[in-house]
Amino acid sequence: MPASFDEAKLHAFVGKMLGDLGGAMSVPTVRLGFRLGLFDALAEGPATAPELARRAGGLHERYVREWALAQSANGYIDFDPATDSFSLSPEQAMVFQHRDSPVYLAGAFELVAAMIEAEAKVEECFRNGRGVRWGDHAGCLFCATGAFFRPGYVNNIVQSWLPALDGVEAKLRSGAKVADVGCGVGFSTLLMAQAYPDSTFVGYDFHAPSIEEARRHAVAHGLHERVRFEVATAKDIVERDFDLVTMYDCLHDMGDPRGCAAHMRRILAPGGSWMIVEPIAGDRPAQNFNPVGRLYYNASTMICVPTSLDQEVGEGLGAQAGEAKLSAIVREGGFAEVRRATEGPFNMVLEAR
Repeated sequence: MPASFDEAKLHAFVGKMLGDLGGAMSVPTVRLGFRLGLFDALAEGPATAPELARRAGGLHERYVREWALAQSANGYIDFDPATDSFSLSPEQAMVFQHRDSPVYLAGAFELVAAMIEAEAKVEECFRNGRGVRWGDHAGCLFCATGAFFRPGYVNNIVQSWLPALDGVEAKLRSGAKVADVGCGVGFSTLLMAQAYPDSTFVGYDFHAPSIEEARRHAVAHGLHERVRFEVATAKDIVERDFDLVTMYDCLHDMGDPRGCAAHMRRILAPGGSWMIVEPIAGDRPAQNFNPVGRLYYNASTMICVPTSLDQEVGEGLGAQAGEAKLSAIVREGGFAEVRRATEGPFNMVLEAR
């Protein structure tokens, strides 16, 4: 034990740690709640543990009661001791039950689980300096990533991000050719295609299983005749003359973002625009010591930096690269104009022309 320490500061720090550990320990129980339909069942109205167990399809009451008490202790659901019943407030439902809510966080809990699953692989990278190939981190990291970003895309791409670009929405309404680079499982591509039926869209990603999933989504949404998905790295895209190129939360994951920027300039049509959506970040580390930056730095340590270091060049920008560094890379690729078109609590949107 140190010779001298501030007891009040120690108690405050231990209190913080207990809160953090409680949040970490909630991850598996919350995931069970999503998978077993317990949050959905509770959204129907207040219920005792036996009632909740029946609503969720005949689950074992003793397990359900302990789960519900754990979520009540978490503050994720409410408990009424007078009636021995549990309930989900409208605000809690926004996080745990409404799938199109901007703060629906099921994917976030899946992402944390994937990070823990990949811990041993990333630990080895600390020793050897290599990376972890995208898709090799965990069982379905790409599924968790898609689920994590989907609520933000549903509530922002069409509503605020694309309209913030200079003249782009008019082109999309009249019929534009769009490349969605690093499209993952295709949520962003399909959302744009649904909103702008006169435009055509191609989604590109270097991860073949993600593209297979994206193609299934396109068929399910009846968009497969107007939307294509292709396996390709950003620098290997052959097609040209796109009116718009979009990148959602992926430039910082690329091994060679500078080479990528130069290639995006080549594949754009004259007068075309490149929209780069990236995690919100300040240009200095201390500006990111906040709840959002904390999430991104931890995810970046376990996912973004290992992914980049596995690729050609391996620049390893990380999820908190900041606008100044990203803009410099984009300008280096041959773009005369780069500006922050808009931003939100989790993302900033850069437009390059």
